[in-house]
Amino acid sequence: MDLMSIENPAFLKGLSNEELNILSEDIRHFLINRLSQTGGHIGPNLGVVELTIALHKCFDSPKDKFLWDVGHQSYVHKILTGRAKDFDTLRQYKGLSGFPKMNESEHDVWETGHSSTSLSAAMGMAVARDLKKEDSYIIPIIGDGALTGGMALEALNHIGDEKKNMIVILNDNEMSIAPNVGALHQVLGRLRTAGKYQWVKDELEMLLKKIPAVGGKMAATAERIKDSLKYLLVSGVFFEELGFTYLGPVDGHDYNDLFEQLNYAKKTSGPVLLHVITKKGKGFSPAEKDKIGTWHGTGPYKIETGDFVKPAITAPAWSKLVSDTVLKLARKDERIVAVTPAMPVGSKLESFAKEFPSRMLDVGIAEQHAVTLAAGLATQKMKPFLAIYSTFLQRAYDQMLHDVCRQKLNVFIGIDRAGLVGADGETHQGIYDIAFLRHMPNLVLMMPKDENEGQHMVNTAIQYNDGPIAMRFPRGNGIGVELDSTLKTIPIGTWEVLREGSDAAILTFGTTIEMAMEAASQLELQGIHVKVVNARFIKPLDEKMLSDLLKKQIPILTIEEAVLQGGFGSYCIEYAHDHGFGANVIDRMGIPDEFIEHGDVNSLLEEINLTKEEVVKRISAIARKKQKRA
Repeated sequence: MDLMSIENPAFLKGLSNEELNILSEDIRHFLINRLSQTGGHIGPNLGVVELTIALHKCFDSPKDKFLWDVGHQSYVHKILTGRAKDFDTLRQYKGLSGFPKMNESEHDVWETGHSSTSLSAAMGMAVARDLKKEDSYIIPIIGDGALTGGMALEALNHIGDEKKNMIVILNDNEMSIAPNVGALHQVLGRLRTAGKYQWVKDELEMLLKKIPAVGGKMAATAERIKDSLKYLLVSGVFFEELGFTYLGPVDGHDYNDLFEQLNYAKKTSGPVLLHVITKKGKGFSPAEKDKIGTWHGTGPYKIETGDFVKPAITAPAWSKLVSDTVLKLARKDERIVAVTPAMPVGSKLESFAKEFPSRMLDVGIAEQHAVTLAAGLATQKMKPFLAIYSTFLQRAYDQMLHDVCRQKLNVFIGIDRAGLVGADGETHQGIYDIAFLRHMPNLVLMMPKDENEGQHMVNTAIQYNDGPIAMRFPRGNGIGVELDSTLKTIPIGTWEVLREGSDAAILTFGTTIEMAMEAASQLELQGIHVKVVNARFIKPLDEKMLSDLLKKQIPILTIEEAVLQGGFGSYCIEYAHDHGFGANVIDRMGIPDEFIEHGDVNSLLEEINLTKEEVVKRISAIARKKQKRA
């Protein structure tokens, strides 16, 4: 079938199962080929081909509303709703988003990039539907990994209590980003092997109805028999006890099975949970064999071999540098425990887990639990290292404030993917952590200029015993500097002068230091001498150095690959104001007050004017103002 000609999913209504199987293979072939060029979430999408087609055949989108939890498995949905022609631009600057996007299509009714939100949103839509007296199906599709998120369990509890009409599709592929963990995962494992339950229960109910009721005793006995069968056939009846009608498990790659159960679900009153078993990566051997999440989301790859297409880089990945340094220290310090919310692969903690399995805790998609678990460890004089992405730490704001910082506990937070991350777009840009952490009392926040300073910062964090300490680091690889063989500690709250100058000063850290140094060299040619400071401690500030600059009335430009509101530059202005200096001597560059969409990082930086050219322009302007005042 010509996938490029698809405009909407209505054409599916007239296709036979044989034709649908051909369409499935066409879509898989399309995805494998296109994603080999652009990269993307190939494993999740190959696993939901038949499920997505079946949903669009059985229901009428957008009247009936599909909510894709996390959203990274929505590529097939995009193809069926007329966007196959745009896949060459997937996850690229100004191109097709890798997640549902309302401005792309009326069929995208819920935008997401974080897990466990679909059920709560679906409940809101169901309430609105009923208040407006409309007639539509609400169908959230949630993975078994996302179901472990606390928000999803809160929503299940509410939906089951309210008895709203809703069909929850549990897409169970036994993996999320990494192999799933936890008791709920074990419950699902038992359900997978239990066989179909609903049909047998219905048959028994029909049989019992044929027995003449002999007073209340026989009726009560019948109910007990029915309940006993329920507990026999469905281990724990977890979902039924929450108020759902449980259907399944269903083979998510068998159209006959899918249509039978979807049609049954449509006729069932109240909330239904349809348990669908799928195979992540189905149809592409390297992705099918993946057991640790390597093929969850990838860059470009070679179809023939499954090898990833990567540039020749000798510098270590930031995630690996940090985890390897923690591992090195853990060999000498038995108090160190690594904690991660379902990111052992992304955070490169496999070696730590192999060497110290009892000191490696993957809590699943449960960021709030991860933070407070780390706090609990710290109360017992352990040294927890929490490995978490910046964008996911947002989900545990109150736990950071209430449980970690308020109690001044010695937790080390490794904030991975800090700054712009590119292709995953606005839901994943790590640009808010400075603003939402800076105002928390007792917290130290830092970011290294290179990987050598990074390993020393890790050591500094582990040795620090005066409360929580967090280190931001970017996605990708370091810059290739030589690593010291002996680890050092860096005095807390100290900055480093990288280049001397008296006409203006740039205060920056991390990924924007290179930009500042290049701009300073260009300005030197114009006769403007700029001091460049590695402001590696974002909190606390190096008050001595900042005060000296302000006393000398040296114009200052702060640069941060993070939001300006409440950020590092704002902190410097607050300091100047609070200590009687003129705040107008400080200019700021950073992320403006808007969501930054997907695209390569350099294109995004150019779009928001966070460039070397803009640095030169700003410094030239403030240096001229200084000369006029003189």
